[in-house]
Amino acid sequence: MNKVALITGASAGIGKATAILLAEKGYNVYGVARRLDRMNDLKELGIKPLALDLTKNESMITAVDQIFNEAGRIDVLVNNAGFGSYGAIEDVSMDDARYQLEVNVMGAMRLTQLVLPKMREHGQGKIINISSVGGKVALPMGGWYHASKFALEALSDCMRMEVKPFGIDVIVVEPGATKSEWANIAFDSLMKVSGDTHYKDLAGKVYNTFEKVAKNVSAPENIAQLILKAIESTSPKARYVSGKWDAKFLLTLKRILSDNMMDKLIMGQAK
Repeated sequence: MNKVALITGASAGIGKATAILLAEKGYNVYGVARRLDRMNDLKELGIKPLALDLTKNESMITAVDQIFNEAGRIDVLVNNAGFGSYGAIEDVSMDDARYQLEVNVMGAMRLTQLVLPKMREHGQGKIINISSVGGKVALPMGGWYHASKFALEALSDCMRMEVKPFGIDVIVVEPGATKSEWANIAFDSLMKVSGDTHYKDLAGKVYNTFEKVAKNVSAPENIAQLILKAIESTSPKARYVSGKWDAKFLLTLKRILSDNMMDKLIMGQAK
C-alpha cells in the first residue's frame, strides 16, 4: 500500500516541490492550500489538491476527514504552509501579529492534532515541521515571524518526546534562504509597515540585505530532497538543515558567539 502524505502550502515553493517529489516516489499525495486554482497542474501528476485554510477549524476538519474517507490514513504530514510578516515590532498591528501566529503556529498544530489519532492507531507516522534558520537566529524587523518559528521549534521538541512511544517521528527541517514567493511577501510587508516610521532607516538597510541574499538562495527542489530524506529515514534526526553552507554557518555562529557578538555581526550586515 502506498503511503499517504498530506502537504500544506502545496501551491508554490517548497510545498509544491515536495508534493511533486513524493508523488514521483510513489506516495499517495494530498496537496492543500487556500487557492485550489493554483494547484490544477498537480492533478496531472496524480496529486490530489484540496482547499484548506489554516485559520479555519472547519476547513481543516473537512480536509482531513475527506482524506481519511478516501485513503483511510495519513502516514506523513508536512506542515509547510506559512509566511513572513515583517516590520518593527512596535509598528506591526496586533491583528497582523495574531494572524502570523495563527497561520504559522496554531494552524499547523491544530492540523497535527487532527492527524495524530490515526497515526497512533496505525503505530507509525512522520510529522515534518518546516521551520527555518530563522527559528534559531532572530533578525531585526522579523520579530513576529521569528516568534512563530521559535515556537514551532519548541512545540516540535515537546511533541517529539510525547509521540515517540507510539512509533511517530517529529522532525524539524530548517531551510535557509529559498527561492519562493515568501521573500516578496516579506519585502513588501517590511516596507509597507516600517518604510515610513521611526524605523525607516533600519527597514531600508534590512531590505537591501534581503535583496543581496535573494541572489544566492536554495531551489525549493533541494529542500524537497531533504524532506524526502527525513521521511524515508528509519532513524531520522530531530533536525535537518538546508544544504546551503551559509545556513549551517549562521547556526554554528549562533552556538559559539555571545548574544552581543551575534547582534553586532547581524547589524553589521544591514547596510
